[in-house]
Amino acid sequence: MKKMSVAILLVLFIIGACSSNQNQEFQEEKQDQTGVENNQSANEERTETELTVLAENLDVPWSITKHQNAFYITERPGGIVKIENEEMERQTISLEKDQSDAAEAGLLGFVLTPDFSESNLAYGYYTYTDESGQFNRVVTLRLSDEGWQEEEVLIDEIPSGTYHHGGRLEIGPDDKLYVTTGDASNAEIAQDLNSLGGKILRMELDGSIPEDNPESDSYVYSYGHRNPQGIAWSSSGEIYASEHGNSANDEINNIGAGENYGWPIIEGNQEREGLVSPLFTSGDDTTWAPSGMAYSDEKLYVAALRGTAVLEFDLETNQHKEVVTGLGRIRDVWTEDNYLYFISNNTDGRGSAEVNDDKLYRIGMSELD
Repeated sequence: MKKMSVAILLVLFIIGACSSNQNQEFQEEKQDQTGVENNQSANEERTETELTVLAENLDVPWSITKHQNAFYITERPGGIVKIENEEMERQTISLEKDQSDAAEAGLLGFVLTPDFSESNLAYGYYTYTDESGQFNRVVTLRLSDEGWQEEEVLIDEIPSGTYHHGGRLEIGPDDKLYVTTGDASNAEIAQDLNSLGGKILRMELDGSIPEDNPESDSYVYSYGHRNPQGIAWSSSGEIYASEHGNSANDEINNIGAGENYGWPIIEGNQEREGLVSPLFTSGDDTTWAPSGMAYSDEKLYVAALRGTAVLEFDLETNQHKEVVTGLGRIRDVWTEDNYLYFISNNTDGRGSAEVNDDKLYRIGMSELD
């Protein structure tokens, strides 16, 4: 197992004036920068922390999931990588629709069913094109000797556009499947309860609508989202989601059933009656471009693309800081057994890929303090 030492930067950058009129897409297309606001002293010395590289040469990885000792990682161009016992196996996947190669699109969210050991079944989220246009869909995928095959469509024609596909899949502690969807570059649909775009959706594991959803005939669990890409639960069952802002103003939200999170009416620290403002926001002058997230010990760990870091949000102190930097864009995180796992995302055309990028990393949680 290859090991390397990587500097964990604990510095405070005061971000200079930058145009708040630039939209998030333009910002992300630019070359990544390493500065993100945190709460550490600028005079603190750099410390050395040992990381373990569990896999490398990943092709635009997007989502991490784990079963026993094996990791399964989706690659946006259309592949699933299994990593177990220091061995990496790139598995084939057969989809019913032609996968889209639009910006930010492709094979995104992926989560194994609770009975995966017996069923070899998983859920996947991907962007496709056909004669009707470009859409996202949630499907079941079954693993066989021939690889993964699409088996059943659970939700189809989720809006897709130039950007903002959402795409995160997670199974909650209530044994329901949650799906984050973007506004497909059409902000108004986030407020339209008849649209699946700009929402967090909730369904039974068989694809049916739960009776206790906010509306019994709708998958919509919350709305008014721009481009949510991470979702996680606390030990008490609270739901949190990460979301890309328009011009900075990225958000970490506490999600409630039937609540409206404001996009495009409000963003960042703005408030309006009947709309929910975020627990944390990057503010007007800073962008994180937050993606996957995980919970551990009253803290949220969030992958930051534009912010090029793993961010830690303390739910007890309401403070946040960088805990891993210097590795470029980070797409997803996973916490288990006192370890933090995360994948870099430097090969997506928006980062600066180094030799053998992208990689799956592991670091002890105790090393993050």
